[in-house]
Amino acid sequence: MDCRPSCAACCIAPSIASPIPPDPESGSGGLAGGKPAGLPCPRLDSELRCVLFGRPERPTVCSSLKPEAQMCRASREEALAWLDWLEAETAAPSGRSLSA
Repeated sequence: MDCRPSCAACCIAPSIASPIPPDPESGSGGLAGGKPAGLPCPRLDSELRCVLFGRPERPTVCSSLKPEAQMCRASREEALAWLDWLEAETAAPSGRSLSA
């Protein structure tokens, strides 16, 4: 399965704990502490494509995520809703660390 053009649901809905590297030319667009859920990854281009795709500095979690029917659903809106739900279901209870 291929990614839906201009979707980026998987780059918006989930949180990413690992650092997002900045643009090497401008030094901007990075998130040293990772990405919170619901925030578009700063390394998406104007067409909602990952500028780190296929590059070694791309976070491992991003590289390991593959499009599949259950996640991508029938539309971008459905994919965002599904991933928002999944993020909420797998989040640590408020005030409790996952490492505890």
